[in-house]
Amino acid sequence: MPKPSAQAFVPFVSVENMMRLVHQVGVEQILRDLANYIEEDFRRWELFDKTPRVASHSDVGVIELMPTSDGESYGFKYVNGHPKNTSEGLQTVTAFGLLADVYTGYPVLLSEMTLLTALRTAATSALVAKHLAPKGADTMAMIGNGAQSEFQTTAMKAIVGIKSVRLYDVDPEATKKCARNLEDSGLKVVICSSPEEAILGAQILTTCTADKQCATILTDNMVGAGVHINAIGGDCPGKTELARDILTRSTIFVEYPPQTRVEGEIQQLDDNHDVIEFWEVLTGAKQGRKDEREITLFDSVGFAIEDFSALRYVRDKVRGSDLCEPLDMLADPDDPRDLFGMLHRAKA
Repeated sequence: MPKPSAQAFVPFVSVENMMRLVHQVGVEQILRDLANYIEEDFRRWELFDKTPRVASHSDVGVIELMPTSDGESYGFKYVNGHPKNTSEGLQTVTAFGLLADVYTGYPVLLSEMTLLTALRTAATSALVAKHLAPKGADTMAMIGNGAQSEFQTTAMKAIVGIKSVRLYDVDPEATKKCARNLEDSGLKVVICSSPEEAILGAQILTTCTADKQCATILTDNMVGAGVHINAIGGDCPGKTELARDILTRSTIFVEYPPQTRVEGEIQQLDDNHDVIEFWEVLTGAKQGRKDEREITLFDSVGFAIEDFSALRYVRDKVRGSDLCEPLDMLADPDDPRDLFGMLHRAKA
């Protein structure tokens, strides 16, 4: 990436402008674009600084920072996860992110990331399913029909090519909301009354529930041979969605093991249990799906490189456009040694 010149104003992408960007590009196209950027960065995985996210846990939720750098650009995301917020009319997850130039240390982009996180999470899920799901997969079970469900479903349609989605949530109103939002998607949408009904005939099983607890959304006897499980709801210590026996029968793919072993489904397993890092599948270092009867499991908790990719994409798309606004957030005097002088002259 070219080194930007130092600038006093930082481009800021608001929620309104993020929505404008998505509608200009198209939801399905932006999901495909994000998947391409994520794949590009995963293929150069070894260049990145990698660390588990820095988390501050409380009784009601978690607040996290997710940093990374490829040596030329540095990025981080601030994100929270508060399941109780839904009952108070608030979002479970909110986020913003920043991209900076390593050479100068100057920020080059500040962006909302509540919408962008939903998009990049869905794009990552579909990218992985494209490589791991059984050949010809055309039906997905979407268990958990909250804020992420429509993004996940749309990404699977745009990138994997599913034709049908089977919906279930413990809250019937959430399922009705999801079905309503997918009415014009071109997908066959089936409302189901139980998880067991939802997985009938589905080759891809996506679990995305919000309760901050160890739960069993899928029991061992519900999962047959030859499916791909996209487990994205378990994303912090003490929060899981799958019965342990499912894990022991599956080939497990993860983003970054030191983070996933603490936050993902595999926190239920011994630390030495074998997992495959997904970037290794993309580079050919490891094999993906081996046969049609194998159960593949993507134990996704979200990783900083995916956010870096998303911010990189947004930076490229809004450059030179009216989809961002200049933010005066850098004190940048003409003489870099005279910060006090800049302050003093401002009084006059």
